[in-house]
Amino acid sequence: MTAYNRMELMIAVAARLLEDNSIVAIGTGVPCAAAMLAQKTHAPNLMMMFEAGGFAPILPTMPVSVGDSRTFYKALMATSMRDVMASVARGMVDYCFLGGAQIDPYGNLNSTIIGDDFAHPKVRLPGSGGANDLASHAWHSMVITIQDKRRFVEKIDFITSPGYLDGPGARERAGLPPGTGPHKVITDLAIMGYDPKTCRMRIESVHPGVTVEQVKANTGFVLTEADEVLQTQPPTARELHVLRDEVDPLRYVIGR
Repeated sequence: MTAYNRMELMIAVAARLLEDNSIVAIGTGVPCAAAMLAQKTHAPNLMMMFEAGGFAPILPTMPVSVGDSRTFYKALMATSMRDVMASVARGMVDYCFLGGAQIDPYGNLNSTIIGDDFAHPKVRLPGSGGANDLASHAWHSMVITIQDKRRFVEKIDFITSPGYLDGPGARERAGLPPGTGPHKVITDLAIMGYDPKTCRMRIESVHPGVTVEQVKANTGFVLTEADEVLQTQPPTARELHVLRDEVDPLRYVIGR
């Protein structure tokens, strides 16, 4: 088996979750690498949407920003941020990738502040950007992150991007579209989904060499388990070849 690092594993896992003919809203970095890998392997008709307006490009190489000219290369449309966000609100986006400094059991994300005083926080973070719009209206939101107790907390300091808020029915009561919400959390240890009854995060698959106990030990809240916890399949030789030689040959992402 070809050796791989944890970043390559997370990207390969995320790519497999993107189906052919679906639409995914992505930023740069890891989500972009995952979408490019999916498009170059099992999902040639995957349509990528970038916040600055590029819709369904065929990326020649890894872009460095959402406004990079490469995000418009062979695209179906060169539109605007307004049109992109309107498309999200219309329910046209199947998947989006989000990030944050903190995530709680219901998939709520914080990328605004660390601390309990908004005016004088311990750390002020970049904020929402388009993340709140995506978390609110895309059908399925996914997170790729390193797993540790500082990130995975029982209560986040600020809700920047809504997950299932405080449990079943909360998104609908807040006026968000029924059927939307968090889908998967991909970490360096495991793949988590959400219990359909409680809307709380649960372990669905552990990566090679990782135990369920290790995943729970690196989480700051109680994690349940799916009825059957699977073992994640490692990246294939083909996935690694495409990722290293075509998607990210300069190691912008996989070299981290």
